[in-house]
Amino acid sequence: MTDTRRTPPPTTAEQHRRPFTLDPDRWETERSRALRTGHVRDHTCTAECEPVLVYERTRWGWLAWTVPGDGTEPDQPHQIGVLTPTASRMQRLAMRWLTRHPAQRLALAPTTPGSLRLSAAAVALISLLAGLFAMGHGVPVDVVLPAMLLAPVLAEHLPGQLDARAREHVRSVEGDGACRYLQRLAALHTFLAQAAAGSDRYELHRSAEIGQHTLWDAAGLLQTPDTRSASAELIARERLMVQLADQVAQTLKRTHTEDGPADTGQPHARERPLGPYPPGSEQTTRPTPHHMHGTSSLKGHHSMTQPNPTTPSAPRTYTCSSRTSRTTPAPAPRRSTPPW
Repeated sequence: MTDTRRTPPPTTAEQHRRPFTLDPDRWETERSRALRTGHVRDHTCTAECEPVLVYERTRWGWLAWTVPGDGTEPDQPHQIGVLTPTASRMQRLAMRWLTRHPAQRLALAPTTPGSLRLSAAAVALISLLAGLFAMGHGVPVDVVLPAMLLAPVLAEHLPGQLDARAREHVRSVEGDGACRYLQRLAALHTFLAQAAAGSDRYELHRSAEIGQHTLWDAAGLLQTPDTRSASAELIARERLMVQLADQVAQTLKRTHTEDGPADTGQPHARERPLGPYPPGSEQTTRPTPHHMHGTSSLKGHHSMTQPNPTTPSAPRTYTCSSRTSRTTPAPAPRRSTPPW
């Protein structure tokens, strides 16, 4: 009997630091395809270049990676898309439509700008042959000719219309600062989703649900032009995501302890500091917090103290006594008894 060595699952800190963390061989396959069909990113790229993107689909959306020309793996996505938390089956199919392989295009002429989809050219050829066959069997020309002209036009412009409809249910983020910040939140949410997928516990599924809403809100905040005004809300959502990941790690640890000693590989919240500040904040690095105050309930969103983006320290938590103080009136001064 041959003992097959299995690669241990990546921890939260390792999620999405490179493409296809759970399936490393997939990257080599996609990289080979990109080298054959598109333009890869190298030192000759300019701002107008459109390098081919490799899409990594997840339960919550996708990560789009560029293919470096030197053969190394990228450490930051070029684009991150987050699917709406209440996505239906058709909307998930629309997400797969957006992350399909790029269409191959044919240049019209060396001196003519523009190109034509390879699928549109194939449809035009098929419609021409089908039209000639139909007219040879007595079909009127005024019926066959419009169909022959309409088929390649639809094949060229219909995918763009479908893309626009599918993007209504997705929030995509681009840019170095925004993608790096959302990449960190996506790694935490992937841990929540993986923990919920392998368990039937309500608190794990509730954590994954809250994490999906938090990731969706963060993607919307990163799309705003003025990210400085949204820095406090982004930091609050990152704290919530870290607290959810800590709760899930503790739940998994208790579950494994009951079944048998095991290590989840997830650091405690005190060992997992927050990352750099979001784009638009005046500071770029964040010191390690000494203690993370309180955790949010899994039964709903609790209001969290939103820290000042210019103040790296954690927000203070104030507690008040449940007793009600009563004011006792001061005793009246005694009067001396008259001698009579």
